[in-house]
Amino acid sequence: MLKSISIKNYILIDNLNVEFDSGLNVITGETGAGKSILISAIDAVLGGKCSKEVIKTGTDKAVLELTVLSENSDLLGVFKENEIEVDKEFVITREITPTTSKYRIDGVLVNQNIIKDLRTHLLDVHSQHQSYTFLQKKYHIKLLDSYAKTTCSDLLEKYSSDYKNYLGLKSKLNDLKTKSDMTESQIEFLKFQIDEIEEAGINDINEDENLNKELAVLENAEKLKELTGSAYWSLSNDDNSIMSALSQIKMNLSKAVQLDDSLKDAEGSLIEANEILRDLSSVLRDYSQNMDNDTERLNQIQERLFLLDKIKRKYGGSLEKVLETFDKLNSEYLAIENSNEEIEKTEQAIVQAEFDLKKLAKNISEKRKNYAKVLSSLVEEILVKLELPKCRFEIGINEVELCENGIDDVEFLISTNVSEPLKPLEKVASGGEISRVMLALKSIFAQNDDIDTVIFDEIDTGISGKTSQAVADEISELSKYRQIIMITHQAILAAKANRHFYVKKVQGETTDVSIYNLSDEDKIAALAELASGEITEESLSFARTLVG
Repeated sequence: MLKSISIKNYILIDNLNVEFDSGLNVITGETGAGKSILISAIDAVLGGKCSKEVIKTGTDKAVLELTVLSENSDLLGVFKENEIEVDKEFVITREITPTTSKYRIDGVLVNQNIIKDLRTHLLDVHSQHQSYTFLQKKYHIKLLDSYAKTTCSDLLEKYSSDYKNYLGLKSKLNDLKTKSDMTESQIEFLKFQIDEIEEAGINDINEDENLNKELAVLENAEKLKELTGSAYWSLSNDDNSIMSALSQIKMNLSKAVQLDDSLKDAEGSLIEANEILRDLSSVLRDYSQNMDNDTERLNQIQERLFLLDKIKRKYGGSLEKVLETFDKLNSEYLAIENSNEEIEKTEQAIVQAEFDLKKLAKNISEKRKNYAKVLSSLVEEILVKLELPKCRFEIGINEVELCENGIDDVEFLISTNVSEPLKPLEKVASGGEISRVMLALKSIFAQNDDIDTVIFDEIDTGISGKTSQAVADEISELSKYRQIIMITHQAILAAKANRHFYVKKVQGETTDVSIYNLSDEDKIAALAELASGEITEESLSFARTLVG
């Protein structure tokens, strides 16, 4: 339900906060006072279209904040799907500037699509100038299924799951046939690619890197032999070598130790350094002696790298990518080889799935037809109470090709006059009749659908007298199950309110709209004004009779 709305600098409103009741909230006021601004603000904060002109003159932005309290599972599902963390009470904000429009949920920026998705689970608006869920044929099958959910929910859930599997099989078959339609030359080329990669014999994704290192050594063999040989000579193979110098130093240090044993550590370090250099000398000698120009190995590496570079250019840029490409191409080829057998299996699975779906759809269809009769009778009963005694209401169900909803095409049909044939609900012309049909449907579905709040914008258009009283009683009953926000011009309807708001336009240096939550005493005065156009003892007395 909508707990409250805060409105700042919106159209003719400076700063306003309205707290709603969970039952019936009525909005009244003089013609032109701005009653629809409140509904407009709710619509805007929930993603409705509005231009920069809604920003009150003299201000730089309009801010709307709607506080919502809901445990609707579908609503919470929208939050989960979009990774938004909220409690059951949350705030939706819309900020409108001359150049931008931003939405937030509990202070977190969100896009308009999320807001519109939330709206479908929060709000159902009925006015004379908007299209409504119940009028649109595409929703009729969902409404009927919602009414029949006690019996049909498990069947519908199974059908939905099986139908998705059926579509998956058809998609698979299409893919298989597409692959099987490849030309012989395309298949040959695919096999050529597989063979080319396979013949390259790639077993190590780092092979090219390792070969390049070895190539660098072979290409510089002569220089490396010269450098390491020179280093060895300087270390060990010369009367002036480092090792000869170290021997003399060691001899001198040994004599010094005999004179001062504190030099033992220094002598040890020198001995250790001498051993390290002796080992290094051996390594350099062996390296230099064994380093030869291996022309054959050099050519082998160059040829191998040339092949690997060609394969990398054609199939992925790196040996790792080449192997991934090989797996993909091989899978495609194997799929083509087995395609005829797989196509036959898939076609058989589709035939069986379609048979099972039609059987299940017929079962669902029979249950829908039974519930359609019951629902039609209930609607007619309520319409009789709403002063449409000659009204006929019928739910038409025609068989169609298998689809996501089964085999049924569902449409609500109505005739409000004896002489008129049944027509689609969306083509009902009279505003008063539309209002009552919508109210009848909403009354029945209130306990089945998940929409928390229903807004009736001037539902009293085209009705009066006994009809007004009937509509008032039905709305009062509906408000026991759903929050209702209603703009009305009739005292009979307004008298049923749990909370009565009065809208007043104040003309000063600027025009401002205020909304007052009426006390019991003020409510009597407002009803009296609605009933007769002025407040008199007679109209006050009548207002008191209305509220009981």
